Amino acid sequence: MTDLFWPGDERADDLFGDHAWLTAMVEVEQAWLDALAGAGTAPAGTDLSGLVGPDDLAALAGAAEGTGNPVPTLVRLLRERAHGPGAAWVHRGLTSQDVVDTALMLCARDALDRVRDDMRHQIGSLAALVRAHRDTVMAARTLTQHAVPTTFGVKAAGWLGGTLDAAEAVGRIRTPVQIGGAAGTLSAAVDLVRGRGSADPTGAVSALVATVSDRLGLAPADPWHTARRTVTALGDALVGCTDVWGRTAADVATLSRPEIAEVTEPAAAGRGGSSTMPHKRNPVLSVLVRRAAIAAPPLASTLHLAAALAVDERPDGAWHTEWATLRTLARRTVVAGSQTRELLAGLTANTERMAATAAAARTDLTAEARAIAALTGADPADDTPLGVSDVLIDRVLDRAHRHLEADS
Repeated sequence: MTDLFWPGDERADDLFGDHAWLTAMVEVEQAWLDALAGAGTAPAGTDLSGLVGPDDLAALAGAAEGTGNPVPTLVRLLRERAHGPGAAWVHRGLTSQDVVDTALMLCARDALDRVRDDMRHQIGSLAALVRAHRDTVMAARTLTQHAVPTTFGVKAAGWLGGTLDAAEAVGRIRTPVQIGGAAGTLSAAVDLVRGRGSADPTGAVSALVATVSDRLGLAPADPWHTARRTVTALGDALVGCTDVWGRTAADVATLSRPEIAEVTEPAAAGRGGSSTMPHKRNPVLSVLVRRAAIAAPPLASTLHLAAALAVDERPDGAWHTEWATLRTLARRTVVAGSQTRELLAGLTANTERMAATAAAARTDLTAEARAIAALTGADPADDTPLGVSDVLIDRVLDRAHRHLEADS
C-alpha cells in the first residue's frame, strides 16, 4: 500500500489493509464452520479459501453501505461459491459483529507482532548507546537552557526506559475472539447444537468458542459486543509507543540542529534533501516519527468516545467508527516503529561537540553544585557532578537485558 498523504506508509505493507481484513474475515468464518463440523453439527469438508479475493473488494465495499458492514455480502458470496452441503452452514450462529471484531483482532495481532519486533531492535540499539556513552559528558538542558552536567548515556537511558515501559504495555495486550451471536447470548448457536442432538448445548457452544479461539490463535473471551475495553486498551498501548518514540525523535531533532550538532540521524540516499536548498540534511526520520506522535492521541480518543457511546447489545455507529480509526492508528504506529528502529540503529553521537559545549558552559553547568557547596560548607565533590547517573544506567540496562531475554 502507498499513501502520498502519509510518507512511509508502505512500511506497514498490507497490515490492516482491505485485503488483509477480508482475508481475516474469511478465516473467522472458516474457523467457525470447521468448529461446527468438528462437533458434528455441520457437514465437514467445506473449504472457503480462495472463494473471495481482491477482485471482490469493490463489490463488497459498495454493498456494505446498504447493510452497514461488509459481512452480509461476504456471507452471500461464500455460500454461493462454496461446494458441498456445508455451504449452507456458513456463518450460522454468528452475527456480523462477531466476524468484524474477531477479524480486527487478527489484524491487530499482526500489527502488534510488527511493533514488538521493532521494539526489540530499538531496545537493543538503545542499550548499546547507553553502554557506549555512559561516560560521554554533555550539557543537560531544562526549559531549553543549560542546566547541569549529564551524559549522553543517561539521556539514552531515559529513552530506553520509556521504550521498555511502552513495550511492556504492548506485551500485556490481549487480542480476544468475539463470538456472541445476535445479542451476545449465542442463542442461535445453542439452538443449532440442540437441533443436532447435543445433550449439553450450552457446554457444546462454549467448546465451539474455545475451539475457534484456539484455531485462530486468539484469546478466549465472553462476548464483548458493547464492552469495548479490548479496543481502547489496544489504542492506548499503540499511543504509548508513539508517545515515547515522539519524545525520542524530538530530542534527536533538537540535538541535530546545526547550532547544537550533538547527534546525527543515519544517512541514506535521497533522505533529508530540500527542493530548493542543496545544503540541507533534514532529520526526516525524526520529523516523521514526531508526526505520528502528534496524530496518534486523537485517534485513541475517538476509540474511547466510541466505547462510551456503545449502547444496547449492539452499538449503532460507535462500533462502526472503530474500524477505520483502529486501522489508521495501527498502521501509523507500525510505520513510526519501523522509522524509529532505523533512526536508533544508525544514530551517531558527536562526542567532541558534546564535550566542547559542556566545557564552554562549565560555569553554568556547575552553578548548582557551587550553591550546594556554599550551603553545606563543603567543597564541591566533583568538577562534573553526575549524581546517581551510574546507578540509573545500570538499572535500565539490567531491565533491558531481562526484557530481551524474556522476549527471545
